[in-house]
Amino acid sequence: MIFLCTACGTSYADAASPPAACAVCEDERQYIPASGQSWIARDDLRKRHRNAWQQHEAGLFSLQTVPAFAINQRAFLLTTPLGNILWDCVALLDEATEALVHGLGGIAAIAISHPHYYTTMQDWAAAFGATIHLHAADRDWIMRPSPAIRLWDGDTLEIAQGVTLLRAGGHFPGGTVLHWASTADGAGALLPGDIVQVAPGARRVSFMWSYPNMMPLSAAEVRRIAARLAPWRYRRIYGAFAGQDVMRDGPAIIARSARRYVELLGEAP
Repeated sequence: MIFLCTACGTSYADAASPPAACAVCEDERQYIPASGQSWIARDDLRKRHRNAWQQHEAGLFSLQTVPAFAINQRAFLLTTPLGNILWDCVALLDEATEALVHGLGGIAAIAISHPHYYTTMQDWAAAFGATIHLHAADRDWIMRPSPAIRLWDGDTLEIAQGVTLLRAGGHFPGGTVLHWASTADGAGALLPGDIVQVAPGARRVSFMWSYPNMMPLSAAEVRRIAARLAPWRYRRIYGAFAGQDVMRDGPAIIARSARRYVELLGEAP
């Protein structure tokens, strides 16, 4: 049986009973709820939840599990002429979601920003014959092996024409954002997971080492993330959670937010 951690959604290898602990939640970048560690069987998740869909622009859909489960992030499906891409992942893959995704052309590649969103990536890959692209720096957080996983090194990886993975680091050493140059209007978009977190109001972003435990990144790391993203052209930012959409001036917002973050740490920007 496949068991999932109810706090982070990570799935573990087939076993008769749940693991004694969730290694992902025991790390300081996540947390164990005050009520204690708990688990749900994959089949029970399918019985209790469903996925809601939204189209954001031509070629870009998001899906999010309702009622909310675990971290409650959303995943994105980019449809491209050379095959569709799932960016980040949600734990629930049910029959309705499979049918909808197949109707949109399936999934050729899966890419995930960081280990908190690995969830059931193995099931998604198996269902659609997709390859999973994960940064090698985060290999230790893969809790359930899959032949579909391909580890990549370095700072960039183009996984389709106009779709590039950028290693930004920060939240995790292999923290990745997706740059989508080939939007229908040519303006480009950035999908950063929560490596770059869009703030309420969509006029600022932030950067953290641990979001639930409110542990910041260093000034040097924030400067480095901002510098890594600065050369890339895009207008919009689609963040990890519903409502976290920056519709214009994305690069300026990231640059301005990074400068202010560094200032508040008492260092020169």
